[in-house]
Amino acid sequence: MALLSINELPENILLEVFTHVPACQLLRYRPVCSLWRDLIDAATLWKRKCLRDGFITEHWDQPVADWKVFFFLCSLRRNLLRNPCAEENMMSWRIDANGGDRWKVESIPGGHGTNFPDPRVKKYFVTSFESCLKSQLVDLKAEGYWKELMDTVRPDITVTDWFAARADCGCTYTIQVQLLSADYIVLASFKPPPVTIEQWSDARWTEVSHTFSDYPPGVRYVHFQHGGKDTQYWKGWYGPRVTNSSVIISPKMTRNPAPATTQPETTQGQEAAAHLPSPHCFYKPF
Repeated sequence: MALLSINELPENILLEVFTHVPACQLLRYRPVCSLWRDLIDAATLWKRKCLRDGFITEHWDQPVADWKVFFFLCSLRRNLLRNPCAEENMMSWRIDANGGDRWKVESIPGGHGTNFPDPRVKKYFVTSFESCLKSQLVDLKAEGYWKELMDTVRPDITVTDWFAARADCGCTYTIQVQLLSADYIVLASFKPPPVTIEQWSDARWTEVSHTFSDYPPGVRYVHFQHGGKDTQYWKGWYGPRVTNSSVIISPKMTRNPAPATTQPETTQGQEAAAHLPSPHCFYKPF
């Protein structure tokens, strides 16, 4: 009995086999023959792999320009900031300013504080009576994002941060995120006005988020910096608390305009937030 060549299998069977092959191996198999090349380039294969790995559901109805790129971006998707919730003290953060009594890590809710919306977040970083700033520099190539992807596809880069004040002390919170070239030239920047929260606030946690989209080619690094100080100049740690920061790269998706509810009430010194760009940036109190 003659052996059957794998290429004699029906194409739908070959596609099913390829669905179970790791993506990186598939790319290595692409030059084997024209049949394999065509099947491995087929949108059907990568859509099936997305479904198998749980990146989409059977009822997915969003347009996707390139299913192969979509699959790899979903595979890589994660928080690129290390130690975002202070579980490892100050590890992975560069201290850019350490004024007053310096940065400190405390447990939620802390003195005159409130619980975090996500109970999995247990700690936060807290600032003092003079400027405290810390940062991370994310090397996109080291994280698996190759230059052709960043220059041609330019996937969305979403940055998120959470901050809160103590109820008994006012504070000022700042954030700045920059997209940098290989030579550390700033290609795009997010730097909203500082947010000042007056004394005797409700100490609720507030989320700030911004999405970089359609930025210039050449992005190789993301520089994330945040911090602040208290407004009473009290000894100790009475400045803004920050935690659960993130930098996440995702496939471009069709967006609807942001609902009005994403804009905060202009109270307790948060007027500046009402003037931030929409829909890619918002302050969201919880």
